[in-house]
Amino acid sequence: MTRFSGKQAAEAIGWAMKTGAFLAVLAAACLGLGGCGYARPPSPEIHYADWKTDPPRGNTLSVCSAYGCQKTTKVKLKPEDVRQISRVMAKTKKSDTAYEERRAIAYAVAWLENRVGKEIGTSADKPGMQFNSSGDPTQQDCVDEATNTTSYLLFLQNKKLLKHHTVDAPMAKGDLLRGTLKGTPVAYWPHWTAVLEETDGGQRYAVDSWIYQNGENPAVVKIEDWYIKDINDLPEKTT
Repeated sequence: MTRFSGKQAAEAIGWAMKTGAFLAVLAAACLGLGGCGYARPPSPEIHYADWKTDPPRGNTLSVCSAYGCQKTTKVKLKPEDVRQISRVMAKTKKSDTAYEERRAIAYAVAWLENRVGKEIGTSADKPGMQFNSSGDPTQQDCVDEATNTTSYLLFLQNKKLLKHHTVDAPMAKGDLLRGTLKGTPVAYWPHWTAVLEETDGGQRYAVDSWIYQNGENPAVVKIEDWYIKDINDLPEKTT
């Protein structure tokens, strides 16, 4: 994961304004000093509209890259892909529980990242943030990753592969004001994640694939345990 220095702040703000992320960043920053969260209503549709991309349609995925969904590429999965994803999930689950379903989801998301990455070139995506990569169609920031992961989760849901969870809209956490006080604003930069909700009890989970190399399992953790310190202290991937 990329480690950030204070001098990258101006470059980061320039990136945010260029990609259209600045309003979302500002909204998150204005929520106060106590560990800001920025969430939308449960439906992901508003998120897709804001970032000018589409949810999955049948077997077709709209995959974001180039930072802030500057590029969207259509990928059509084959019936064998769907069968393979189902096999991955069935093989991963050790029991019919919500916990094991989350493990299976992590493996399915990784499988989809690998499948998509080989077709459109995002297999070269580096983990974390690379501020000189805005506009590079092989690279993905947290907006791209959260949007794509949400699409993968919706794809699983649409194929009726989720029993214990539903898919919520992506959300962000961050605290630019805290960063300003500590002198390292980028470390507290608003960071996006896909979100699952457990059907029994409503516990919400971050599904964060930005942290790791393309095709590695995302972290799947309770929202309240995700991004609680700074961007250099994010959770471990799901095993």
